[in-house]
Amino acid sequence: MSEEKTGGEKSILEERRKKLEDLRERGIAYINTFHPKNMAKELHQLYGELSKEDLVEKNIQGISIAGRIVLKRVMGNASFATLRDSSGDIQIYVTKNNIEESIYDDFKTWDLGDIVGISGSLFRTKTDELTIEVSDLEMITKSLRPMPEKFKGLTDIEARYRQRYLDLMTNSETKEIFIKRSKIVDSARSKMNERGYLEVETPMMHPLAGGAVARPFVTKHNALGRDLYLRIAPELYLKRLLVGGFDKVYEINRSFRNEGLSTRHNPEFTMMEWYEAYTTMQNQIDLTKEIILNAAKSINCDEKIIWDDMKIDLGSFSQKKLSDLVLSYNKELNEKDLDDRSALEKYLKGLGKKTDKNWGTGRFLLEIFEETVEGKLINPTFVTEYPVEVSPLSRRNPDNPQYADRFELFIGGREFANGFCELNDPDDQASRFEDQAAAKDSGDKEAMDYDTDYIIALEHGMPPAVGVGLGIDRLVMLLTNQSSIRDVLLFPQLKN
Repeated sequence: MSEEKTGGEKSILEERRKKLEDLRERGIAYINTFHPKNMAKELHQLYGELSKEDLVEKNIQGISIAGRIVLKRVMGNASFATLRDSSGDIQIYVTKNNIEESIYDDFKTWDLGDIVGISGSLFRTKTDELTIEVSDLEMITKSLRPMPEKFKGLTDIEARYRQRYLDLMTNSETKEIFIKRSKIVDSARSKMNERGYLEVETPMMHPLAGGAVARPFVTKHNALGRDLYLRIAPELYLKRLLVGGFDKVYEINRSFRNEGLSTRHNPEFTMMEWYEAYTTMQNQIDLTKEIILNAAKSINCDEKIIWDDMKIDLGSFSQKKLSDLVLSYNKELNEKDLDDRSALEKYLKGLGKKTDKNWGTGRFLLEIFEETVEGKLINPTFVTEYPVEVSPLSRRNPDNPQYADRFELFIGGREFANGFCELNDPDDQASRFEDQAAAKDSGDKEAMDYDTDYIIALEHGMPPAVGVGLGIDRLVMLLTNQSSIRDVLLFPQLKN
């Protein structure tokens, strides 16, 4: 965005700066002595149902509120304005009869965007609007730049993301999304605490890239003279806590993946990840469902929702095997093909997808699933039994060692959660780390490092456990019907 100012904007800035200089000379610029007792929403809730006569009878004095002027009508000796605080809007009535003439003259020169403090009493206007009749007012903060145009608001989508403060200032719908986001996170935290989980914090900077298969961000620690990696996932540290004796832990925090920008992906995102010892995968599937339904309830969201033009029923969770879904959506394949590397490779190439000579049947199966099935899972679907090849931290299924005891949750054709029975065999884990290290040496920038310290931790003994990662940003998108992840992040990453 250009920083150049138009002639009109430059004139407004100059005019407002002159007003600020006058305030400075009078010693009343940027004051910090006004402390409001009330909020706009609170006043509407407490007195919004009272009639004009009721307000006269109750004679409600001593109202004190601070906010930004978002509308102003000067009419000679009496004026109206609308103040907006963090909770909402309320009208004020300013007249020479109630305040000093010099203060009223000052008020007439104040601009939209100025933050002011007022005191007064409540009444209803002839149009029956709840209003504060002002007995005292003062300038708190002079706004030097104009607010976005009243009726158009801030409609430029790029400007809304880059100048989120203006978006929040002018668009109540945007503010409501982030209020709901906070409630959703609170509901998830409450559910975990209710279940006896301990909330913890683990490092954001890791000495090795690990915890998930993704490309990391690399940074430099000058004092240590070494590279560090912004965490891809907190997994390996949370599981170290299981080794240490905590049986139920969770973390709600940022993870970072050095990937492209899109409506679905931001390189910095919020996940809730949790681990519980001595439980079953089915218990954690049920808990994941419970967290999502509880989050919907926290913002009064119906179970039947619309998301990005898709009709989704949150009351209709299902559970299906990955291989069964691949066969169901790809009639040309049969059960024998699932173990035939060449057949799967040929089929994937037929879909126009590139392949790699280092892939086994498990990777081919996953690629076919992602290409032909994933986007069609509209109602909530837990997909189970992923190939071990693409699940480097998961425990093998005891009955079918080619597959891991792992699930992913898909809603609206997108992944929301990933969970599995944790691999606690140090020798098996070491072998899989070796495979990841070999892939990395072959040029796979998403492969994990060999984490020797984690292997040592497992050699001390980690109890059997199940872990789950749930994408908070995507959950907020779903429950607030937002198509882009940028609309649920206060400050999304953007191109220059």
